[in-house]
Amino acid sequence: MGLIAAVQSQPVYLDSMATARKAVELIGESSSLGAWLAVFPESFIPGNPEFIIRSAPVSDAFQGFEEAFLEASIQVPGPETDLIAAACAKYEITVAMGVTERPERSGTLYNTLLYFGSDGSILGRHRKLMPTYPERMIWGMGDGSTLRTIETPHGIVGGLICWENYMPLARMVLYSQGEHVHVAPTLNPGTEVWISAMRSIANEGRMWVVSVGGFMTADIIPESLMEYGLYEPGEVINAGGSVIIDPMANIVAGPVYGDEAILTAEVDTAIALKGKRRFDVVGHYGRADIFDLNIRGQQVPLEIRDGVRIKGLSDTIWTVPQQTT
Repeated sequence: MGLIAAVQSQPVYLDSMATARKAVELIGESSSLGAWLAVFPESFIPGNPEFIIRSAPVSDAFQGFEEAFLEASIQVPGPETDLIAAACAKYEITVAMGVTERPERSGTLYNTLLYFGSDGSILGRHRKLMPTYPERMIWGMGDGSTLRTIETPHGIVGGLICWENYMPLARMVLYSQGEHVHVAPTLNPGTEVWISAMRSIANEGRMWVVSVGGFMTADIIPESLMEYGLYEPGEVINAGGSVIIDPMANIVAGPVYGDEAILTAEVDTAIALKGKRRFDVVGHYGRADIFDLNIRGQQVPLEIRDGVRIKGLSDTIWTVPQQTT
């Protein structure tokens, strides 16, 4: 399959266009290392709404940060995604990018994972199904139609965002589509519990897992927001802890803490398929004869036979209209 890259980097906090430009540089760097896939953290554009765990929703601090976060959220497609798509085409690389999305004429924000193809197209998106605890003050809930994988020349890629990865049925929907590489962008990974969970998921699905965390220091908080006193100058808010794991649950890159880094690993579909020969959760271990799984009224196959797509799901949210020039 080739090289994949986990991009642990700080955004230009709450400046979506500047962060998109930084992403372009990181995409180029990942390509220069030989990667065909680069994975970025959750909500890399416009950054991590970490302020939600430090301030009460009725406080001036929360409302100040929230307003800035809303203004920095992006539309898809839009000028920021155009920059990233052009970089993907230039460097012929596939990218999984975490963004906070604000649909046109909507006040609801979505925690979204965008997939960009090596031809510069936006192949699809996944909206986080269930924002975690205080995140529900910021993000709306995805509707389930975006539980999809993308097919690339190197293999089938799917992903879940942060604690969605703890949802067994959401994982099963992606497994049923034949994942070879599972991306798990998150805000604050790197704990022993999180890494253990990522290793377990790799073992369960017999696939490569790329967990990319949001490295963040107080140095990136705008001065106007630092005045609220939520952060200490120089404070490490999220240490990162990105990691790449093989289909037999071995850590092959990382974890890296306290710095920006691009982790790489050589991945091979054959290793995933070899692992599935012993344990295939959507094959001989699926027991499709006794279990059923449905999503939005559509049956999810628990045994892969002909093809990997779930028939019947609407593409109105999953796909992204391409801008015309």
